[in-house]
Amino acid sequence: MIQTSEWVSLGHPDKVADYISCYILDRYLERDPQTRFALEVQIKDNFVTLAGEIASKADGIGGLQADDIAQFVRDAICEIGYTRDYQLKWGEENIISGNNVFVDMHISHQSPDIAQGVDNNGWGDQGIFWGMATKSPFTGYMPVDWWIAKKIGMHLYDMKVGGLDIKTQVTTDDGIVKDVVVAIPLSMKNSIGDVQNVVSYYLKGSTEYRLHINGTGRFVKHGPIADAGTTGRKLAVDFYGGNCRLGGGCPWTKDGTKADLTLNLLARERALNYILTHPECDCSAVYCAISCRIGSPEILVVLMDECGNKIVSHYEVVKPNDLIEHFKLRTPRFARMCRYGLFT
Repeated sequence: MIQTSEWVSLGHPDKVADYISCYILDRYLERDPQTRFALEVQIKDNFVTLAGEIASKADGIGGLQADDIAQFVRDAICEIGYTRDYQLKWGEENIISGNNVFVDMHISHQSPDIAQGVDNNGWGDQGIFWGMATKSPFTGYMPVDWWIAKKIGMHLYDMKVGGLDIKTQVTTDDGIVKDVVVAIPLSMKNSIGDVQNVVSYYLKGSTEYRLHINGTGRFVKHGPIADAGTTGRKLAVDFYGGNCRLGGGCPWTKDGTKADLTLNLLARERALNYILTHPECDCSAVYCAISCRIGSPEILVVLMDECGNKIVSHYEVVKPNDLIEHFKLRTPRFARMCRYGLFT
């Protein structure tokens, strides 16, 4: 079977947007663990727009103000690596600096109609959610094409082989890597050979694959200067690449009462637990589908094999507050999850 997955670094403009939202949520949770949060972000050039709903005791007189939120945006961008020094290295015409972005805000409180359902320990929205786990402990029970794409991309980003706006893509045929695609900003000082060496390291010296680096021949202008970034546009990257259906919305713009985050975590956990507790299972992967409705703690859980055949299904009551505690979602850990992934 041929499978393809991609991965993008934290410096990709869409992930910059995701990270800004997570960073702001962490700052709120430090001050009020009961914060309700749903904040979308768009970034283009030196302009950042925030739009959504926040309900928190951290707001108001003596608490967080608009200037504080704007500074959180700048801090998040600099933490990614887009600092003034980085901008001077690549040129103002090619990349932003977090130190001098302009922030426009359109933020209100959570709708009381939604709040009354969440207050009763029901889910904050309806939705469908998918999780999966493979039988490979070597890849963290994740699909091999996704795992290799992430490993290559994370290495290039963490070791600063080139610029910070990186995309990788891996195609496998029955688990054998056939194609690798890398897009990475390279200046005259950066070496294509360094990129080749990183790819070769993770493919254990295999020579059976084709490697494509910067298909247009040049990649210098990057990040939000080259492309607008919007929260939630990299769901396949955030979940399972081309190996699993995607349901629900972006996990990075929400607090734990939102099913888009919490039930996606549960779907992965249920699929993985089945693999771990049923060693006799001859499936190559197990899939979990979960659906919920707003205001209710009842969910439908379905486990399937790789061909879509039902293994088991049932309704159960899973209260949001219980899962929030289980996954530690009242603590400021969202930026770290956004950086390293939901399932690491």
